[in-house]
Amino acid sequence: MAFSDKYDFELLVNQAESLVINELGRQLEAHRGEVCRCNECVVDMAAIALNMVKPLYRFSLLGSLYAAQAMNENSYAGSVQKAVGEAIERVRKNPSHD
Repeated sequence: MAFSDKYDFELLVNQAESLVINELGRQLEAHRGEVCRCNECVVDMAAIALNMVKPLYRFSLLGSLYAAQAMNENSYAGSVQKAVGEAIERVRKNPSHD
């Protein structure tokens, strides 16, 4: 039996993912027609942005409360906005396809 079969890792969630995805959607609306929106490019943008922000993993109710508190901090929201903007610009200049 593999190690991962012994534990329920489905309960482990990086709350930053939903923040980055929501912010990516918001910023892409402002870039109508300027940025490729194919699946490859959009997922690349999300991955790049997620690599730039501090992860907010949660597992329990207490972890959810900690993540919610961190999300409400202006500095974290600002870092998500900045990371998403930089990711969009990076992929715009160098798309994932020809």
